[in-house]
Amino acid sequence: MHHFLEVLKELGPLGVLVLSLVESLGIPNPGGTDFLLLFIAAAKPESAVLSAFFAVAGSLAGSIFFFEVLHRGGERLLTKYTATGRGQRFRAWFLRYGLITVFIPALLPIPILPLKAFAACAVALGVPRLRFLLVLLAARVPRYLALAYLGAQLGVDSGP
Repeated sequence: MHHFLEVLKELGPLGVLVLSLVESLGIPNPGGTDFLLLFIAAAKPESAVLSAFFAVAGSLAGSIFFFEVLHRGGERLLTKYTATGRGQRFRAWFLRYGLITVFIPALLPIPILPLKAFAACAVALGVPRLRFLLVLLAARVPRYLALAYLGAQLGVDSGP
């Protein structure tokens, strides 16, 4: 895994694209895209905005694939994982609050609000593809632009 991250760092903005794509496919990588985006923006401030837009593009591309897979068998999967416990609570939150449950974890990395759980609920319960993607876009653009700006402003010499 360490070697994989080194390759992504060397790729710069393209590495951010790849990692955000992989992360949005549903492969767990908590904070990986955020960290890599900050690192690339700090190391190469001139590519900060490009890296942010690549992060958004990768996130949307991976989310399209995630949407399509869950759309084809999502209700069965949702029923299986939301019958009891934590899954039932996520489903109830989505039914009560709608796509805000997708928007908030897509905008802010809050560990107790897993984006993929709410995204799966949204897809399985019939949210249209375009609406789903627009919510993700509305959350990801400010998140990744803010991280790129922060990284570019702090720079590589900002550590203790």
